[in-house]
Amino acid sequence: MIDSTEIHAFLIGFFEAVCPLRPRSPITDQAEFKPDVEYHYYLGGRAAGFVSLLIVIYRLFVKRGGQEK
Repeated sequence: MIDSTEIHAFLIGFFEAVCPLRPRSPITDQAEFKPDVEYHYYLGGRAAGFVSLLIVIYRLFVKRGGQEK
């Protein structure tokens, strides 16, 4: 079963890739949550976020929002 730490790691990875800005407050050693514990979910989230970001960029700049000439 998937628990909340796995979902949390996935979402952190996903949104770090979708929004490629520096985090306002990085995860430190004192943090309650550490993505290293569920690193494979973190990497899966980053991969899914990167693919999502590529789809958005493609739709915005290549397809021009679905408009045909």
